[in-house]
Amino acid sequence: MNTFNILLNGNLAAGDYIGFTFFTGYMSMLAASIFFIVERGTVTDKWKTSLLISALITFIAAVHYFYMRGVWLETGTSPTQFRYIDWTLTVPLMCIEYFLILKPAGAKVGMLTRLIFGSVVMLVAGYIGEAISPANNVMWGIISTIGWAIIIYEIYMGEASKLAASSNNAAVTEGYKVMRWFTLVGWAIYPIGYCMLPGNILSGLVSGDMTNSSPVDLAYNIADAINKIGFGLVVYTIAKNATAAETAKVA
Repeated sequence: MNTFNILLNGNLAAGDYIGFTFFTGYMSMLAASIFFIVERGTVTDKWKTSLLISALITFIAAVHYFYMRGVWLETGTSPTQFRYIDWTLTVPLMCIEYFLILKPAGAKVGMLTRLIFGSVVMLVAGYIGEAISPANNVMWGIISTIGWAIIIYEIYMGEASKLAASSNNAAVTEGYKVMRWFTLVGWAIYPIGYCMLPGNILSGLVSGDMTNSSPVDLAYNIADAINKIGFGLVVYTIAKNATAAETAKVA
């Protein structure tokens, strides 16, 4: 199936799983953006920025999905560049979310710098391996994974983990555990998709009629929806629980 079967007849075929996940993710991320913006009014001031960033993450992704749809309809090719532009903006924003929720516990700019550095390595190497030098995508995939590992180390064993453990805010401590779980497991969907690229180690895992599209698109669609919306919902939960605890103390 084509990634978006509307190319020829304006309809999405029942068996077009890539197109289905694309449009489901597209509308879900747009809806999530509206939700986070509206809910900013229900939390205390110090959590409003965190919810705004959650809204920006899903809104940026939704806008890029709109443009990716246009690229597909006009060219019939998978819009890889738009995906990476999206991630270049949204992944550092997710790193900023870690910094914001841990700032009251003493998070320093150095922690944020390490997280963003890891994200840059991960994304730049991934883009080179997928779009510029696909013949060497295994090597670039390994380098990209090193960037991801820097982030994982920081949030599980580095300063970020220590700050979360020492925080006197139960909402932050518990929410942080879920956030880093998304980063460990949810973000792992992306390298699985990457490994399905031609010539990579999982290239034969999914077969079938995917003219002008790829199982990579399916993995990326699912990962975007799970990680961006889910990550934002965790931040929202932290903000709501912290606000409730603060309100109870005042009362």
